[in-house]
Amino acid sequence: MLRPASRPDRAVRRLAAGVLTTGLLAGSVGGSALLWRSRHITVPLLSETVALTPDGGRTLLLPGDGRSLLPGTRVLRPSSPSDLPSALRLAAGQRAWLAAGTVPGTGGPFEPMVRDALLDLRTMTLENGASLAGGPGKWRYVWPRDASFAAVALARSGHPDDAMAVLGYLADLQAWDGRLQARYLPDGSGPPDDRGVQEDGAGWVLWATGQVLAAMPDAERARPPLKVLQLAERTSARILALTQDGTRLPPPSSDYWEVPENSLTLGIVAPLLAGLEAGAAVFTDVGRLAYAGRLTVASIRLRAAVEAAFGARGYPRHLDGDALDAAVTFVLPPFQQLPLPGAEAAWSRAARVMRRPGGGLAPGEGWKRDGISWTPETALFALTAASTGRPAEARAWMGWLSQHRTASGSLPEKVLSNGEPAAVAPLAWTAALVVLAADALERSNGS
Repeated sequence: MLRPASRPDRAVRRLAAGVLTTGLLAGSVGGSALLWRSRHITVPLLSETVALTPDGGRTLLLPGDGRSLLPGTRVLRPSSPSDLPSALRLAAGQRAWLAAGTVPGTGGPFEPMVRDALLDLRTMTLENGASLAGGPGKWRYVWPRDASFAAVALARSGHPDDAMAVLGYLADLQAWDGRLQARYLPDGSGPPDDRGVQEDGAGWVLWATGQVLAAMPDAERARPPLKVLQLAERTSARILALTQDGTRLPPPSSDYWEVPENSLTLGIVAPLLAGLEAGAAVFTDVGRLAYAGRLTVASIRLRAAVEAAFGARGYPRHLDGDALDAAVTFVLPPFQQLPLPGAEAAWSRAARVMRRPGGGLAPGEGWKRDGISWTPETALFALTAASTGRPAEARAWMGWLSQHRTASGSLPEKVLSNGEPAAVAPLAWTAALVVLAADALERSNGS
């Protein structure tokens, strides 16, 4: 059985204590402690992790069901001796997969969390490249957004074939004009419902394509798989169409909040800008310099439009609003090559106003005051802190995340006000983000 997250490494405990003493996550800021007195709700933990069964299938490991995993794997310990050889083969395969790549942060306090996160990404990526967002039914779909981050994490940790498979799955489902649905069925048969298109998908997929290819040797970057190149072509064309080559802001669309929107959000336009910058590098590497130049010009125009429309207001969630949300991280590295003017100040303010009593962050300043912290938003702040020269703050957020894993070591979607993990675990978006944050810390010598 893996060590429970309620008993984290001593070094992680020290880091978390440092968070409280530095005031990054503790106490009240501008009277915000009064808001914490609102009623805190309780959400059950739906799963401890996703595990492989001896026959190669996948099952949920439920809280308190008494089953356990083979050490260092996401393989269920078999109840029957006849299943032991198959389980041991699967376990050896997972260990070999880890050994074939790298574990960012090896030797540091976050290695166990990153190792478990990689195992979760491996276990939730199907043979056809479908990267599941989570295990339970409501999460057992492929969101282009979440899958994009999973692909980058796989590439950065030395698993390029897996990363390419995730991008290939998305390429197979993308519409001819570059549109991407909010989510897809794992078997690749299409969307599960009429939730519709979420336009940030094109931006995230193009950004991820650039990041995945950047992790490849020069020769492979210059000759990516045809399917992946077509994915980049269609997503870049979609962004150019939505923004008229960067000369206008895109129309409103649902984003990572998963709610209908009548006003443009930073969560849509910032990923589109990130995609344009990444796409320019992709097409430069393959020798299509004229098209790369077109994307570069469009990115410069769109960046100026975002600065004028959102930056002047401190990068709020909505074009016509004032409240901040986690999308402020999207206008910082590693999503943008350079921070947009004023973005770092907005990032610092967002980290204060989005704070929750459990120690993490809510999706936004205007989110309901239910006391719940969300791990993907918190991990976004860890990643951007590590990518913008704030290693101490990155380590603090990472320490908090490491402390609030499930007993099986997986990262949940939510953490209650009392510190208990809640909702679904693992969540692929959070798992990918902690891998990338550990990698960014390592690259900056901050770990």
